[in-house]
Amino acid sequence: MDQQQNGPELVHVVDDDPAIRDSLEWLLYSRGVRSQLWPSGEAFIEGWTPELQGCILLDIRMNEMSGLEVFNWLLARKAPQPVVFLTGHGDLPLAVEALKRGAADFIEKPFNDNDLVDRILSALRKGEARLDRYRREQERETRLATLSAREVDVLQKVLLGLLNKQIADELNISMRTVEVHRARVLEKMGVRNVVELARLFGPEDGQGG
Repeated sequence: MDQQQNGPELVHVVDDDPAIRDSLEWLLYSRGVRSQLWPSGEAFIEGWTPELQGCILLDIRMNEMSGLEVFNWLLARKAPQPVVFLTGHGDLPLAVEALKRGAADFIEKPFNDNDLVDRILSALRKGEARLDRYRREQERETRLATLSAREVDVLQKVLLGLLNKQIADELNISMRTVEVHRARVLEKMGVRNVVELARLFGPEDGQGG
């Protein structure tokens, strides 16, 4: 029943206990949520990509690589997927600390089945927005990398709200040169005007991590 394709309602179950993995797979299946099972943190890391959709249900205590070590690995790579921890009673301080560092939620064992799925679904909704934001940021960085050094200079001045003449004076170049660079910046960044350019580099609309 392990389904490996990506999708918005996909949960990556990372747990080294096969009985837990199987029970979670059936529970999620009963609520129409697809799952992909991973027998260890190492296996999940080997299969992880930034574009991986869904959320990660991660047991905090596993043999070999622990859930916290996997979480730290994901944080170091700015992974966009939300992480929900499965914890035992003794792990609560660790789980609370993980929440402070960006985990989406933690669920204590033994858990209520419906509560667990409801909280996973909530994390999935947040994950869709985070993944979309991550993709836009990656596209922006890719486009930025195509700019020349002078085009970056002009971009920075434009984002500060300077007029062409002011930019020309500050960079000691002609206004015509500024106009050419400005047009190329808009084209390379995939926007039609300065308003769209500013929006591309502005804060997300009230969205947190």
